[in-house]
Formats: sequence, structure tokens, C-alpha cells
Amino acid sequence: MVKFIPGLQLSELFYHEVIKLILAADFPDVPYSAALFGPGSEVLGFDDEMSSDHDWGPRLWLFLREEDEEMFDVAIRETLSHKLPRQFRGYSTDFVAPDAANTHPQNTPIQHRVALLTFRRVIWEGLHFNIDQAIEPADWLSFPQHYLREITSGAIYYDAIGLEAARKQFSYYPHDVWFYLLLASWQRIGQEQHLMGRAGYVGDELGSAIMGSRLVREVMRLCFLLEKQYIPYPKWFGTAFSQLSCGPALVPVLSRVQFAATWQEREQHLGAALEYVVAMHNQLAITEPVPARQRQFHDRPFHIVGTEDVGIGGFIQALRAGMTDEKVRRIADDRLFGSVDHISDNPDFLMAGKWRIKLHSLYE
Repeated sequence: MVKFIPGLQLSELFYHEVIKLILAADFPDVPYSAALFGPGSEVLGFDDEMSSDHDWGPRLWLFLREEDEEMFDVAIRETLSHKLPRQFRGYSTDFVAPDAANTHPQNTPIQHRVALLTFRRVIWEGLHFNIDQAIEPADWLSFPQHYLREITSGAIYYDAIGLEAARKQFSYYPHDVWFYLLLASWQRIGQEQHLMGRAGYVGDELGSAIMGSRLVREVMRLCFLLEKQYIPYPKWFGTAFSQLSCGPALVPVLSRVQFAATWQEREQHLGAALEYVVAMHNQLAITEPVPARQRQFHDRPFHIVGTEDVGIGGFIQALRAGMTDEKVRRIADDRLFGSVDHISDNPDFLMAGKWRIKLHSLYE
């Protein structure tokens, strides 16, 4: 059995012990940056032994300057396919299809996963965005968060062409876009927190549980925003949430919301979670504080967080008032449906950059 090495560490070793030496010998005058980010569980640090069964192994992204790409792309690829070892630290560097692995001749060129790229192409293919342009609010709101997390995570092992500076512009939302997204999440919670009990009150525990799950997801999304971290691909949503500062306190409470047998129990635990998140928001001191306590919803037998005269709406009003960017204010005044991640969780939609252009028009 090969000892498991986390992918980011494996790729770092692969670069320093193999790739770096080949490039120094054959392309000493070509500046480049070596990194691993983008899709892949290892980029987020969530890979394990199971991850190694496909699309995983000693791999790397090599970034070239745009003026060098056409001249050296093919040459570097071919050189690596002939000079790479067939194994590194016990893992194959030859990414042939599983059904062809046993018949693949050992003397044929290696089908490696050292990708030759430019940062412009990575951003265009993923987001359909031209990096020569300023990032407008409509762009930020139509960028899927999982992609932003992928391109700002991982590691850069060597940087001779300013790759880190180039990707830094995507590091997190501008202040007013952040405020707008906080506003949209609080709005969603404020609209739905009493509906969970209403469904349960008429005997619809399944409907109440579904509403509870929707609210749990929205609370989790809000926590990512409050801690200024992008949300990952759904497979790792819960894992990443558990690693937030609030994760240890909220995971057990939100789990009780998910698995509650009755709407009353579900409401109790959701209320405790919301009290905690309201306190998180208050601790940031970005708006006037809202009391972090539950109250009865009008004269109905349901409970929500906030006082009669303020409530979560107090956050919404204060966040709106705190915006200074006129473009963001205009979007907030016109619509509060948040970003693309609030609108859809369809993978085919979120992972197709060309659709972002169509969505962009919703914010204009």
C-alpha cells in the first residue's frame, strides 16, 4: 500500500523534486509560475485516500506569460511527457484511462497532468471574464462562489510572473458587495423563519423539515459571509462549515434542527442557532446591534429572533444605509435576490461560465 500524501503536499514535492529540475535544464530562460488551484478536493485540503481513485495524483499547473505561451506550450508539454518518471512517491504520473492502464506500453510518452496555462485563460474559461476589465458589482454577484474559492485556494509553489498578484484581485468581495450579500441572506432568513412552524402547525412535519433544512443552509451561508470565506462546491459545504470559527458551536445545534422530530423542537434549535449568528453579526460592529433573543411572531404560536420594533429587518436597513457604492445601492434598491448562489444550486448552471453573461444582465 502506498502511504497517502495530501495532494497539495504531493504536488509541491513533485514540483521541487522533478518539474523544477526539468524546466531548469531544458527551459532555463522561460519565466513561469507553478501552482495548484482550481477544481479538485486536494485544492481545498479535503482529499483523502478515496480521492486518489480518479483525477488525482502528482499534478501541477504551470503558468506562462501570454507572450510565451504559443512559443513554449507544446515544447514543454512534450518534454515532460518524455522526461517525467512514471511514478512519483508511489503514485503514477501517467494519467491514462483506467481501462487502458494495463495495456498502455511502458515506452510510450507519459500522459501527464502538468497543465500549461495563462491566468487570463483560466479566468475566461471559468467565469467568462476578461481580466483586463475592472470587476463590477454585477460581475461579483454573478461569479459562483465555489469557483472563487477554487481559484483563491490551493498553493503557489513558485512565482516568477506575478501569479499571486493576479489572483489576489479575486480574494474577497468589495465592502459594499459584501454588505449586499449579507443583506440578501438576512432578508431570506427573515422571510422564512416563521414558515417552518406554520407548516408544522397544520401537521405537515415533512414540509416543516424541508423549511428547516432551507433555513439551516441559509444560516450556514450567512456564517461564511460573516467570516469572509467563499462557499465551496456542495460536496464540501458541511466540511468547510465545520472549519469556520463558528463551526464547533453551530454544527451540533444545526444538526438538531435537521433531525428534530417535531416543529416545536425544530423551532427551538433554529432559534438558538439564530441567536448565535445574530451575536456574531453584532460582534463585527458593522451595523447597529439587534437584540439576539427570540420573540413571539405577532399573536401566532411561533417564535422568531429579534424584538418587535427591530428584528432582523434592523440589520437589513442598517446594511442598506451603510452602502456607498452607487451601483450596489441601485441593485439593492431594485432587487434583493443576492448572488447567483442564492438564485440557483444547479451544478450545470453554476459550472458553465457562458451562462454568467446572461445572469449578469439581471443586475444591470
